Amino acid sequence: MVNAHKIKQDICEIGRRLYNKGFAAANDGNITVRIGENEVLCTPTMHSKGFLKPEDICLVDMTGKQLAGVKKRSSEALLHLEIYKQRPDVKSVVHCHPPYATAFAVAREPIPQCILPEVEVFLGDVPITKYETPGGKAFAETVLPFVSKTNVIILANHGTVSYGEDVERAYWWTEILDAYCRILMLARDLGRVHYFSEQKERELLELKQKWGWSDPRNTEEYKNCDVCANDIFRDSWKTSGVERKAFDAPPPMGPNTGVTPSASVSGANAGAAAPASAGLPSASEQERLVQMITDRVLEALRKT
Repeated sequence: MVNAHKIKQDICEIGRRLYNKGFAAANDGNITVRIGENEVLCTPTMHSKGFLKPEDICLVDMTGKQLAGVKKRSSEALLHLEIYKQRPDVKSVVHCHPPYATAFAVAREPIPQCILPEVEVFLGDVPITKYETPGGKAFAETVLPFVSKTNVIILANHGTVSYGEDVERAYWWTEILDAYCRILMLARDLGRVHYFSEQKERELLELKQKWGWSDPRNTEEYKNCDVCANDIFRDSWKTSGVERKAFDAPPPMGPNTGVTPSASVSGANAGAAAPASAGLPSASEQERLVQMITDRVLEALRKT
């Protein structure tokens, strides 16, 4: 039997975490938990998630109609309901505005892969939706191309939505993503971002499958994809306005190469000294190559 009061308490606890982490300023964000075939507990609109009480939580049906509660349900409940309809295994959805992940949402910068093992195991490729005005059906439907292939989605110019088998697990994915986005920005400021090899990535994917975590890259459909190049959701980039600007794509990598390439840094750090990458000529070799090309150009000019 479902203990609705206990679940309401859990929602309030996650609300406090969102607020204390800076993921939900003022009345930002919303949380839902599905407790029946047609019943979903939902946080109220215009209420700080850091100060929720169990009696503040309302009840809606799968169409968004409010069934119970003294406060009006969140205006973005339709987004949550769309996820439940597509994923019967999902019992909770968390939407908020974590600052580092939301920066990627505003920049529409794809989340690089093959950099942090924990991210590969727990998140995998993270998509970015196209932008729609929040609250309506069109906004809710922006997640449809991605829901079945991931448990966390970046909402363009808005924030994130993550989901799982309970409210704490739904929250975890957002916390992992935001921490990763912060690490990426810090590493970029240092001037270099190293990728691990495709061989090491495939080792992580094997572990992921062994532990029971699904990943599209472990399916027949994507067996030939570039596991480090955001191939799972690349087809959506044009529609979503997603484009690599701050982080370059990982260099092409073949299995069992043992090569650990580095990503160059774009934008403000483009002029910073780049690290020597495996497979490139050494400084002395580059100097000899430049001299050889110069000699040939001068010789060609003398003959004209």
